[in-house]
Amino acid sequence: MELENLKQIPETFWNFASLESEIGISGKGNGLAGKEGRLTGVDLSRAGKINVTRETYLEAQSKGQSLTELLESDDYDPSPVSAPLDAFERQLAVHGIRVNGRTPDTVESFYRSASSLMPEFVMREVRKGMAMRPIYNQLTAAQTVIGSNRYSPLYLSINSGDTRLSLRPIGEGAEIPQFVVNEQQKTVTVPEYGIALKVSYRTLRHRTLAQFKVLLWYLGFRMQTDKVAMLADVILNGDGNGNAATVLNTDVSGTLDYEDLVKFWAEFAPFEMNTILCHKNKMRQILTLTEFKDPLAGFKFQSTGELVSPLGAKLVRCDEIPSDLIVGLDSRFAVEEVISQPLIVEYDRIIEQKFEEAVISESIAYAKLVKEAALVLDDTF
Repeated sequence: MELENLKQIPETFWNFASLESEIGISGKGNGLAGKEGRLTGVDLSRAGKINVTRETYLEAQSKGQSLTELLESDDYDPSPVSAPLDAFERQLAVHGIRVNGRTPDTVESFYRSASSLMPEFVMREVRKGMAMRPIYNQLTAAQTVIGSNRYSPLYLSINSGDTRLSLRPIGEGAEIPQFVVNEQQKTVTVPEYGIALKVSYRTLRHRTLAQFKVLLWYLGFRMQTDKVAMLADVILNGDGNGNAATVLNTDVSGTLDYEDLVKFWAEFAPFEMNTILCHKNKMRQILTLTEFKDPLAGFKFQSTGELVSPLGAKLVRCDEIPSDLIVGLDSRFAVEEVISQPLIVEYDRIIEQKFEEAVISESIAYAKLVKEAALVLDDTF
């Protein structure tokens, strides 16, 4: 690496001990630490020639990319294999912005040296917060990206007089069972959902970026939590094509016992009830059933915080579901996530107005894939 390029790297990045804290890597066996503990192999020559502006965001938006994805393209600053920093992190390094470590910079540092990097920083940290709610991605069977705000879900039906056995010997002239796939009669509207982060620059300017990140993480975490409720609503009520979930009742109104859950589980065949969504009160009722109070299950919850899995199903809390209902689903087949606009941040306001208010939004909807892959158990009827 040329000496002038090395000088461009802030101490946080070329000091290996700081880098380990900065991006969470270990120097053992990866050849990154030099004789004096300095980082080798980080070339900022291309990154230093890039000037990120409002037009750069417009270019990324026109290509359906984030700023990070654009910077990683061949025309900008693609990361070599096993690079310790990605293209956006190299931009932070060029401008001397430290976001972690023992002495992280303040929010004001962005506006002193590179305000145009702030919108991407916000979006990346919001995405990290979304990743802290991993159960959401486990609830959808597929993700579909479209170029409009209307989507036609598929409808699957079995064209056979006997649906109990699809594969069977076929005699001469016998009817062949058919899986018929059509488009649903009604399209699904994909609305835009957003959250406005309203905070004055005066309030933020002296806050460290480590503090600010936690705020953004929570915002992303809450967005994913809200989407779990939206998904549950589509399972319960359908996507507008008359495909609301079939509702089963417990044996006795006002009660829920282990036998009710076993019967509910049995109704899923040939699917598997691998996920249960319910209100916190219903979750408490399930977990306190005698059959789920065995010492091993209790020890696992007390030692790891991991909830017991009733009948092998993952238990997910969703307080927007009525407290008398249990939503069961086979998450491999039940619901499809439809995206017409991925997560975006209003970069103009952040760059030009020093924050004040920024809208973080995305356009998403949900569609039923296989109606029979989700059922509802009602204990009050």
